[in-house]
Amino acid sequence: MRSPKLAALELKRFGRGRMPRAALVALLLLPLLYGALYLWSFWDPYGRLDRIPVALVNADRGAEVQGRKITAGDDIAERLLRSDTFEWHETSAAEARAGVENGTYYLSLTMPEDFSKQIASSSGENPATGALRVRTNDSNNYIVGQISRTVFSEVRAAASAKASRGFYDRIFISFSDIHGRTEQAAQGADKIDKGLGKAQRGAGSLAEGLAKAKKGSRSLKNGLTKLDKGAGRLETGAVDLAEGTQTLADKVNGVADRIRPFLKENGKEIGEVSQLVADASAKASEDLGKLPEAAATAALQARTAADDLAAEYARRCEGPVRTDPDCPALKKAKEAAGTAADVAEDVDDLVQRHTTDLDTLGGHLDDLHEKAAWLAKKAPHLDEDLDTAVSKINALNTGAHKVSKGADDVHTGLTSAKKGSKTLDSGLGTLRDGAETLDSGLIKLVDGSGKLADGLHKGAERIPDYGKDDRDARTEVMADPVRLASNSLHSAPNYGTGFAPYFIPLALWVGAMVAYMLIQPLNRRALAAGASAWRTALAGWLPVAVIGALQTAALMSVLHWSLGLRMARAGGTVAFLLLVTACFAAIVQWLNARFGPAGRILVLALLMLQLTSAGGTYPVQTSPGFFNALHPFLPMSYVVAALRRLITGGGLGPVWEACAVLTAFTVAALALTAWSARRKQVWTLDRLHPELTL
Repeated sequence: MRSPKLAALELKRFGRGRMPRAALVALLLLPLLYGALYLWSFWDPYGRLDRIPVALVNADRGAEVQGRKITAGDDIAERLLRSDTFEWHETSAAEARAGVENGTYYLSLTMPEDFSKQIASSSGENPATGALRVRTNDSNNYIVGQISRTVFSEVRAAASAKASRGFYDRIFISFSDIHGRTEQAAQGADKIDKGLGKAQRGAGSLAEGLAKAKKGSRSLKNGLTKLDKGAGRLETGAVDLAEGTQTLADKVNGVADRIRPFLKENGKEIGEVSQLVADASAKASEDLGKLPEAAATAALQARTAADDLAAEYARRCEGPVRTDPDCPALKKAKEAAGTAADVAEDVDDLVQRHTTDLDTLGGHLDDLHEKAAWLAKKAPHLDEDLDTAVSKINALNTGAHKVSKGADDVHTGLTSAKKGSKTLDSGLGTLRDGAETLDSGLIKLVDGSGKLADGLHKGAERIPDYGKDDRDARTEVMADPVRLASNSLHSAPNYGTGFAPYFIPLALWVGAMVAYMLIQPLNRRALAAGASAWRTALAGWLPVAVIGALQTAALMSVLHWSLGLRMARAGGTVAFLLLVTACFAAIVQWLNARFGPAGRILVLALLMLQLTSAGGTYPVQTSPGFFNALHPFLPMSYVVAALRRLITGGGLGPVWEACAVLTAFTVAALALTAWSARRKQVWTLDRLHPELTL
């Protein structure tokens, strides 16, 4: 009898009564207990976190920064209460502590009293970090504690980013303020540069005017010196003349009776002396005529220079804003020039006030000149007209004394004027030097102010001035400069889909294991009929393989249509699972056929080894070395890797590798089962009296 027919006969046994049929139904549905129920129980646990009670304690009192109220704790609490992360319960600190301890709450989140104050301290002198306090209790549930660490890390990051936004926003506002102040400083520097330029040009004009005034004062000084010298000579000559005329008059009057012989003897000498007196009086009269004009000219030049200095001082130093640093020196120069002008005007006033005296003196000199000329002309004949001569000599003596007195007054005035002109010349020289120094200093100030203005303008251009939108964008980036750009190539939509590659082969292995509890691994009819070993092995494998296929269909139908499992390659997944169930059936058949009742224990042990080394939950690299060593030698390792690619997508390399490995395991297991069937055809004492029965 062929193997398929033997397999069909084996399956027909389950239709001979209610219990066999119920057993067959239970056998078909058993994988659902391991696969569907397990996956259903935690199909999407992260989507139901809002059912986990968590205590929320907001003890934050807020803080005030720059007149603005900060309530970081209230902001976080409000955002958490609106979220569906957990089932939040606002409580006191004591209630939260007790609730976490007795299991009312899985964990608690506390914002301390100084939370806002610490966050706001970033803009103060002693910055500190704000602390969110999380209390967990692993005796309630360890996994919730792990989940909370991830969730609260995101809460902490969001709170930190918000605090950083305020801090960086203040920095960017400060940049804008500095930019504005620098621009104002640059504009002020421009005004200073322009003002200094005007001041420098004014100082240059002042220096030129003072140079001209210095030149005029020097001319005045030289002229007055010459006039003083001339007046001195005039005074000396007038005194000598007066003394001579007095002597002459005394002699004439004293010796009138004896003069005639004298006149006869000295007539020529008298004429020569008289001629000298006439010439000297003419020259003195001429010099006196020029004196008023020279004094007026000198006074006018001195006053013009003083007025120019006064006008420059008023323009630069008497306005509402005094920015000229040389105003004190300019004031001294103005006062000195005024003093010199006053002296020159005093001299001129002295000369002008004595114009009458000078005119009178000039008249006397002219009269003396006429009389001296007349005497010189008449001297040789004085003896002929002695009385007339005596009268003339007395008149000449009187005029000579008047001239002497007037010459003395003029000399005294010119001496004072000469001293004033020297003071004026010295003061104007000092003013000219100061004006030249001022001009040189202002040139340097103009250069420096120009560089200052240029530097401030360039600095203002380099200092950023962000608008609100630009500032918000930059603050957003700097507050959270690094973001995780997660890109899952083949993402699982939920927790259950991610674990399906692990629980589906588990369910199929259990299905094969239980199937061989109801079906003999080696068909007894085939053994009794002496069928070949391969036919016997296939006759015991095919019924479980068919049941496994039905189990696969039932399991995948429930997972897909009831739980919503979405497979990237649904047809490939089902086809691959048929190969998986065939392989598992062959391995379980061999263990039961070879080791008998002990084989069932080995099947269970092999299941445990595969579950721990397949890497179905955590990567196998995180497991101890023993499980890493087993990983490549057990079929479930390849089944899990292949199902991940078939369900969530990806390259098919691991699928084809798994197909090859499973085929090899299937053929090898069937061969070993055939070898065991060959041995079973020989009865031994061990078979008649087994050491262990189950």
